[in-house]
Amino acid sequence: MDRRRFLYLSGGFAALAARAGGISILSPVAGNGGTAEGLLGMYVHEGWPYNHPYAARTWTVEDWRGYADGLSKLGYNMVVMWPALEIMPEPLMPSDRAQIEKTANVIGVLRRDFGFRVFLTLCPNLIANERVARRYSFERRPLFSSVEFVDPSNVAAMKRMIAWREQLLRPLSQMDGIAIIDSDPGGFPGSTNSQFASLLEQHRHMLDRLRPGIDLYYWMHVGWEAYCDYYATGRFRWGTPLEAEDVLKKIKSYDPQPWGITIHTLKPPPNGTDLNLAKRFGLATTALAFNYGAIEGEPEFPLTNFGGDAAFKAGEARAPLGVVGNAQTHCVQLPNTFAFASGAKGHPISAHDYVQFADGLIEGKGGLVVSAWRAIESSDSKQMRVIAADLDAIRDAALRPGNLSGLLFGNPHRFLSDLGFQLRMKAAFVDFVGASQETIDYEKFRLFVAATAAWQKRNGFQAAWPSIWSEKWKGLAETLKKLKSPSLDRILAESSPDNGNWNITSYVAPGSTPFERVQNFYHEWDTNGFRLIAEMQKISQRTAPR
Repeated sequence: MDRRRFLYLSGGFAALAARAGGISILSPVAGNGGTAEGLLGMYVHEGWPYNHPYAARTWTVEDWRGYADGLSKLGYNMVVMWPALEIMPEPLMPSDRAQIEKTANVIGVLRRDFGFRVFLTLCPNLIANERVARRYSFERRPLFSSVEFVDPSNVAAMKRMIAWREQLLRPLSQMDGIAIIDSDPGGFPGSTNSQFASLLEQHRHMLDRLRPGIDLYYWMHVGWEAYCDYYATGRFRWGTPLEAEDVLKKIKSYDPQPWGITIHTLKPPPNGTDLNLAKRFGLATTALAFNYGAIEGEPEFPLTNFGGDAAFKAGEARAPLGVVGNAQTHCVQLPNTFAFASGAKGHPISAHDYVQFADGLIEGKGGLVVSAWRAIESSDSKQMRVIAADLDAIRDAALRPGNLSGLLFGNPHRFLSDLGFQLRMKAAFVDFVGASQETIDYEKFRLFVAATAAWQKRNGFQAAWPSIWSEKWKGLAETLKKLKSPSLDRILAESSPDNGNWNITSYVAPGSTPFERVQNFYHEWDTNGFRLIAEMQKISQRTAPR
């Protein structure tokens, strides 16, 4: 797997696990919903700043309540959230204090009212960049540009980081656990597995001070030493099985109970972080499956995913303790949220099941909604526009929320309107690429830019758009390069799979060392999609008929 593919599927700042009440997840599972085999969870990533209700960091407590209600009715019994504590400066700004208070209330709602296990995530060694973070309220603060890395070999700096995290987490101590990843974006040039094991041990002691019994989960992904090599050299590689075994040996030597690991159950990466590894270390019963990106990649420009069997198979591929899925724009990714849960429960999905699910969102509109989802995945631009017009026709109609309407964040009209925006953008994309096989059709280019800008204005998404090079937007990046705009090409290159598998030594990012260049590459991703669309708008205006 190359660097771009890793970033698209794994994303940054992600982790998971769960526990319920005062009973560790290491005990037999009993609870609300889920699967016969155990936990069924959804990861909610609050890292990227964009508009409400698309960005999870903007959700209100009532938004969370509605979403949890819908999830529970689909069979989910766990939520894993990343509250982005790492981007909060010391001392806190008012918006940061409000976010922590809200998160504490959400944890209470999820556990008390829905019986969910609730895990938070932390990046291993990141703290806020005070200079950048203080320019923004929490709701609008950029992700990568607002953090800096702590050297795990710096004992004093690590002690300060852990102390600050303890303060941030104290109001959230009713969480059931913390999960920490071994890679993107954590790490430090030259850091070792021994230092990572020590880092986890320090978090274990901190959690014990907060409240005894909080679970600590190690999300095994790329591998700590492999990712630290990436920062040292600019060349990405996956960890090896020997490195994975080495770090588990070091962690197990102090046995930070209660603890567990996440594993890959679909297409395990080269480092062998699968069930066999968990069995060899006596961790199989605590293992959670987390195959990132099956519901939605991250970061990703919002567009509904529908069809195929990736989400279903990811849910079906449970680990002994359970399985967790993830989405970035949860109010957009409802069909795959349903498919993932169906796979976890072993319930095959028919076309009728999708319609029934959509009727649970808005009574009597299931057929139209599924037609819209199906059209977004198609290449029939005419049909997309027909369905968009059908959606417009009921714009002012009285709509009856279904029993799953919490997944709509209180607004069925907004949900249907969003489908119209997506259909028009996708239709304009199909027409533009299709008409520009030889030379650019500038009229269709302008229509595509207008439709894209309209949907982006609605959702406010700014971060990277790596799938612009993928099958999902087949031919779009290549067609845009025909515009022969150096500034546009530079922005496209930030997410191109052609730059040495994202080996920073072959990617033109500023910085005097590989570590600086990797960080600056991340910083560019904070605004990549926004700058791409803005540049397309400039070009479309220059090429408009006079």
